[in-house]
Amino acid sequence: MRCVYYLSSLFLATLVSTSPVPDGKGPHAKKDEDFIDYGRRIAAGTCGKCDLSKASLPQAPIPLPSPQGSLSHVVIGRGTQNYTCDTTNPSAVPVAGGAVATLFNVTCLAVESPQLVARLANIALDLPIPFDVQDDADNRGYYGLSGYHYFLDLTTAFFNLDTAKHTYGEGAFRKANATDAPKDSMVGQKNKGFGAVPWLYLKAASGYGGFQAYREVYRVRTAGGSPPKTCAGQPAKFEIQYATEYWFYQ
Repeated sequence: MRCVYYLSSLFLATLVSTSPVPDGKGPHAKKDEDFIDYGRRIAAGTCGKCDLSKASLPQAPIPLPSPQGSLSHVVIGRGTQNYTCDTTNPSAVPVAGGAVATLFNVTCLAVESPQLVARLANIALDLPIPFDVQDDADNRGYYGLSGYHYFLDLTTAFFNLDTAKHTYGEGAFRKANATDAPKDSMVGQKNKGFGAVPWLYLKAASGYGGFQAYREVYRVRTAGGSPPKTCAGQPAKFEIQYATEYWFYQ
């Protein structure tokens, strides 16, 4: 079993030590200090093992298909959903153009502290995107980094979970099913925005030439990421910040 009992020392220790704590104006307020303190304690502790068979995949009001494989990895993703617009037509609908995210390992926390994990995407959305970790492998937070998420084309999502410190595998995936996020999902930063992107069920992309470390990926507990309903006032390309959980099955 992969040894990760940090909450991602970057995500709730290195990240929060260099980023402002939520200021109380959003939906987290002061009570989130308890979660951040807990994250710092975990980051300072020792690495342990966990039984992933005890983890429970979050369920949407309209459930996604059940996993066919075995749970292998769980991350918090923090980044942007990307969109394009026809600037000549204000009534046009924004078109999805992929996503980019940094991924933080919360695998054992999904087993041992599921109530904490359930709130991390919301907390992450109100923290800055931690792109600086990409160039700093000596940062202790790098040990909690799982990797990166981006798109190979408009329909093929790629997850690279190999870093200088860990090798969790990689793979290309395409959407197989989707369901609306729960109505009480965080709609955007400070809970102001256009809504949470749907929960997704992704399957390994056929025809991809590289090694597929996983057969299924679930995007659950989404926060933010949805675009406005029309392109009115939008540039040709724009980003909407989001956070989520990704669950990987082999």
